[in-house]
Amino acid sequence: MLQKLMIEQRIIDAGVVAVVRAEGVQQALNIADACMQGGISAIEITFTVPGAVEVIKELNFHYGDRLVLGAGTVLDAETARLAIINGANYVVSPSLNIDTVKLCNRYQIPCMPGAMTVKEAVEAMEAGADIIKIFPGELFGPNIIKAFKGPLPQASFMPTGGISLDNAEEWITAGAVALGVGGALTGRAKDGDYAAVTETARKFIDIVHRVRSR
Repeated sequence: MLQKLMIEQRIIDAGVVAVVRAEGVQQALNIADACMQGGISAIEITFTVPGAVEVIKELNFHYGDRLVLGAGTVLDAETARLAIINGANYVVSPSLNIDTVKLCNRYQIPCMPGAMTVKEAVEAMEAGADIIKIFPGELFGPNIIKAFKGPLPQASFMPTGGISLDNAEEWITAGAVALGVGGALTGRAKDGDYAAVTETARKFIDIVHRVRSR
């Protein structure tokens, strides 16, 4: 099992977290494989995917420590524990649920609850959250990180929602430690075009590397 700080650092190093929403197990596995081929080593399987636990188990078995595997859309501690015991390395939630954060800390698993305000971000940090998920990102834009960093320079933020190839550079430049990318990355999977998913993954990774190398 990867240690908590190592997992968090690997998410940051990856720079992009592929948020996988799919219609079933096989499609989710195909999307994850396509993202891995494109260089994205951090993947979040959302619990909106039918059979999400099976997907997590399969990916954990297939990739092991080569993949930083997360569970997303986790609404409660029960779901978090289910994900963790089946191989999830980190847990992502759309909002703050104190019991979920406590559970993750008990198992020494990074937790990323969603926040829309400074108050919510502070409450998440006080509860023991590791990275604050700015969600939904499209409602605010990259300037929200600069605004949050004013009173909270010590906080780590990962925007999710509305992240695209057109604005990824702005988000990283603004201070995002990583980007949670969903539809803009995985959308072509609906047509079975997994090669397009791989190519898009490469483009996101290239953007992150380019900005960080400045």
